[in-house]
Amino acid sequence: MSHGQVWRTHRQYAATAARWTADHWRKEAERRRALRAERKPLVRDARRALATARAIDPEGVTPIRHRAERELRKAKRRVPDPMWLFATKTAIALGVAGYVWLPQVSTRAWIWSAVAVVAAVTALSVWIAVRERDTTGLKPTAEESALLKRLQPQHWKEHAEQRGLAGTLTGRPKLTEAGIVCAVRLDGTWTATKLRSAEDHIRALLGARTSLRMQIKAGKQGGWAELTLRTRSAADGDDLTWTPERHSLGIDTVTGESVTVPLGERLLIAGRSGAGKSVASRPLLFDASEGETNALVIIDLKRVEGRLWDHRARVASTPHEVIDVVDELETEMLERLSILPKGQDTWTPTPDRPRITVVVDEGAEVMTAADKVPYETETSDGKTRTANRSALPGLESLARMGRAACIDLWWMTQKPTIGDGIPKQIAPQIGVSICLAVRTPAEARVVLGEDAQAKGWNADELPVPGVALVRDGKRKPDPVKVRYMDKAVVIALPDREPWSRTAPTVEAAGAPTLTLVKNTAPEEPATDNATARVLKAIETADEPVRQKDLATVTGLSKGAVSKAVKTLTTGGTVVRSQDGRLTTTRGDDTAAA
Repeated sequence: MSHGQVWRTHRQYAATAARWTADHWRKEAERRRALRAERKPLVRDARRALATARAIDPEGVTPIRHRAERELRKAKRRVPDPMWLFATKTAIALGVAGYVWLPQVSTRAWIWSAVAVVAAVTALSVWIAVRERDTTGLKPTAEESALLKRLQPQHWKEHAEQRGLAGTLTGRPKLTEAGIVCAVRLDGTWTATKLRSAEDHIRALLGARTSLRMQIKAGKQGGWAELTLRTRSAADGDDLTWTPERHSLGIDTVTGESVTVPLGERLLIAGRSGAGKSVASRPLLFDASEGETNALVIIDLKRVEGRLWDHRARVASTPHEVIDVVDELETEMLERLSILPKGQDTWTPTPDRPRITVVVDEGAEVMTAADKVPYETETSDGKTRTANRSALPGLESLARMGRAACIDLWWMTQKPTIGDGIPKQIAPQIGVSICLAVRTPAEARVVLGEDAQAKGWNADELPVPGVALVRDGKRKPDPVKVRYMDKAVVIALPDREPWSRTAPTVEAAGAPTLTLVKNTAPEEPATDNATARVLKAIETADEPVRQKDLATVTGLSKGAVSKAVKTLTTGGTVVRSQDGRLTTTRGDDTAAA
């Protein structure tokens, strides 16, 4: 090996050692700065406690003063020295040791000591040269630089009291891909909830713009809160246009990961008018209508969004169409459950009987317009009778029991309040909530849970449009930028045969195929929803059923089932056998093959 090669090798080793030393020096310095910012307030508290103890016991005759002194000494020991002071003390200690012991050391040890000193000086020089370099690759903007400066503990301490934030102190702020994150220490009078209510004071102290999103939540340990300023997004620069290759719901603005919602979940999609519910739902509707074993049904009384999908989905846009399609879906559900093989929890989708996703777009309109809809029926004596019908009981039944039959309900509304936009029976069945911007924290709590505000699910602070929170029990309260799927793209999607219930095909092994036609009972059966649902359950059953089993199949109360059975048996539509089981009467016009 030549002299030049040896020199280059030694130079590479020296550069590697310098980088290693500089990195470790920087990490240790940052760690010490963070610990000092966290523990110095504890020293101040200990000094105040000692002053109080001295005022109570100036002579020092009680343990309270000695205990306060011990706590102060303990708090001081827990505060580490700055890196420069630690290095200075270490160098002085080494110098003293060298002065005493080096005269007794051999020449060989002197040489190696000199090499070590040269390496240390080289590493220190490298650290000084690169200490200002941004190792994360993130360079703060002018706005972020100003915010970082005002979040420094010293600046915060000087201005907190005049802004009504006395008793709080920031830690060392950090710039991340999701914005600026800073821990805030809280004294005994402050909590994370109280600090959240003082957001205007924090904004004034920092001089932050009004439109800057600010999140405050409880810290990782008691007495601390976490302040996040969303100055940037991990989704910045990503193409959010929907394509078949990019068919996720959107991009997580904190992690930059794609967010997907799998089929088979009962969804609630909520947001105020203009928040972007329709746009956010389109990638999900595509997934629900794609594939041989998936089918889509859309209930849209506004007649806007459903019209875009009528070449791929069954669309109901009038109250009577809504009731008819819900009636078909409920009958399909009950039949699937009645022939579901013993021991199998959920229906297996097939091309003949696919997974059906039922989307209600605008729930509040359905609750109003599809409730108590007049229907005219002809009685056995030729007279016409008018009775009111509602789609809500059937939708509630789908929400409660449809999952096992692979019939999933998605509820969309811009009035996310129980009783106005979300039925009381459907709200508890929701598994995944997608919430865009809402008007009030109360609406956010209805959609995302009662702990939404405490856990940082602040949907009332989301920008409009196109940003959502997705709560599925796994995700953190990170905003999601939803993908944009244009109307023209939806219209250009390939056509598919919309789902429609045909003559039932019983798939259970050895079970007969049942074909139902118009019932010609002596008297007209009752037309209320409970009676109709009980009658469907009896008709679609493979064998006579017991009355107590009807409550489980229909989801009705035992009293409602008993009343319906009495009405049907009195009218002659249903007969009861000797063992108490129920079956429908079968005249000449009813065939069972």
